[in-house]
Amino acid sequence: MTDTGVYVRLDELVALQYKARGFTFLPRQPIHSILAGRHASRMRGRGLAFEEIRGYLPGDDPRTIDWKVTARTRKPHVRIYTEERDRPAIFVADQRIEMFFGSKMAMKSVVAAQVAALGAWRVLSMGDRVGAVLFNDSDLVEIRPHRSRRNVLHILGTLVEMNHALRADSDVVPNPGMLNQALDSILRLAKHDYLITIVSDFDGIDGETRRLITRLARHNDVIVVPVFDPLSKELPDRGRLVVSDGTLQVEVDAAKGSIRKKLLETSERRMKSIMEWWEELAIPVAPLLTDRDPVDQIRELLGQTQSQGRARRR
Repeated sequence: MTDTGVYVRLDELVALQYKARGFTFLPRQPIHSILAGRHASRMRGRGLAFEEIRGYLPGDDPRTIDWKVTARTRKPHVRIYTEERDRPAIFVADQRIEMFFGSKMAMKSVVAAQVAALGAWRVLSMGDRVGAVLFNDSDLVEIRPHRSRRNVLHILGTLVEMNHALRADSDVVPNPGMLNQALDSILRLAKHDYLITIVSDFDGIDGETRRLITRLARHNDVIVVPVFDPLSKELPDRGRLVVSDGTLQVEVDAAKGSIRKKLLETSERRMKSIMEWWEELAIPVAPLLTDRDPVDQIRELLGQTQSQGRARRR
């Protein structure tokens, strides 16, 4: 792993504004996007705002006819709506000590920061307000949505500060409960029709997490972005690993079948719970791995493939 995969730099996060294209959070999605089909029905877009009532013209949708005005004037009239320009977005980025891990290319904490930055730049380019909830094991920072470059830079600066506070020899006590605290914070910020993107490894997921996610999705669009390291899917056949239960750390022999089985089962249980949100609550899930460029992965999951992006820039 290179040094750039251990910590993020502010200039790198700022530069992601030039890569924030080839995907969209709006309801109209490419057919291969995870937001297409039945899951896209949860994406509300910016909503509609009433503009005017005018006389019916050939080609108008009959469903827009205002029957009261039509009856009063004895001529068909329709109600005209325009898409609301504002659709606030909140990006949630996990910077806990459990995210400070990566076997290839980048730490999970780095990927989370990059995805939040990429999404923030994309939303701002679409003219919407951007905010964030950023958290580690002891602190939680709420940044209310604003439509300004200055607010995005504030988000990125806070992300960099939290990210650089992570150290392998840190005496920070892992706090799985901060995940639910972050979700509870979003409930206070996002009242209705927000776009909420949660980027985390979801350490600490439990029944309360599901309850909070369900409440958020009731009136908002939620996208869940679980970040995993390749080791969570396949452990090496030999060698020793340092693993943690959130409080204690132990060194184990990965070659032992019983140990391999328990470690993989822990990861599989977490992913199974997250995927249940997709199947049962219709909440889109976009899993990312730390051994690939997150920009490419986001484009593949939420928009165009890399080759399509070169052919048709947006």
